[in-house]
Amino acid sequence: MLTIVGFIVVTGAVIGGYIMAGGHLMVLFQPAEFIIIGGAAIGALLITASPSALKGIIKQTMASFGSGYGKPEFTSQMVMLYEIFNIARREGLVGLESHIEKPFDSEVIGRYPSFLQNHHAVDFMSDTMRLIITGSIQPHELEALLDVDLETHHEEQDTPPSLVANMADALPGLGIVAAVLGVVITMGSIGGPPEVIGHHVGAALVGTFLGVLLCYGFVGPLASSIRAYNKGDAGYMQCLKQCLIAFCKGFPPSISVEYGRRSIPNDVRPSFTEVEDACKETRKS
Repeated sequence: MLTIVGFIVVTGAVIGGYIMAGGHLMVLFQPAEFIIIGGAAIGALLITASPSALKGIIKQTMASFGSGYGKPEFTSQMVMLYEIFNIARREGLVGLESHIEKPFDSEVIGRYPSFLQNHHAVDFMSDTMRLIITGSIQPHELEALLDVDLETHHEEQDTPPSLVANMADALPGLGIVAAVLGVVITMGSIGGPPEVIGHHVGAALVGTFLGVLLCYGFVGPLASSIRAYNKGDAGYMQCLKQCLIAFCKGFPPSISVEYGRRSIPNDVRPSFTEVEDACKETRKS
């Protein structure tokens, strides 16, 4: 949500200041400049990015417009794990089979839609619980395995914002390209009326303006916003990892989720009491 607000503030400040200074808004409306800069930027992105990376850019951009991971999402995750761990301790693999083999059909996991929305987290939890229940892996070995999984995931997650940042870096240069083409057109009209030459010069300058504004006012900040969202996702996965490793070490469910809670950044970390009360509610139900 703050990303959208930021875009509105940038647009309002630039356009509002321009109008206050006596500028005419329609002078900035230069469709040809938009096509040159925007088309070249998108074309360069298509040359650089793979189809999966393009899908990642769209997915992560849409996600960055949301609120990200906060206390409710972390609390929900830990309460869900608390329930799963209790089932594993009471009933073993037989009791867990329906939950870890088909998590999207599980009654327990189905009560936590915010967890189900993160497909990597669902697969991460299911695959890890299979290993834990079989008892064929030691906690330190499991931790090394999970670190490899998360490292690979984080590298994949960082590709889209890196591509968006590269596109932002290219926009000022593409603005200069549009401006140079405008100067070429201006030189072809050098013997014409002054108002015609002035119009062409103004259009050329708008190209430079658009390139710089899009870079520093929109696309560059968008790349940073996507990275911030991915950082929240990394914290979410780190909490999940710590809970699973603690359970693998033999700690009871309440202590296992506490290990995960301590790994959450302070600004979104629920208190011990909040998590405990949420877990008590599940026992009552």
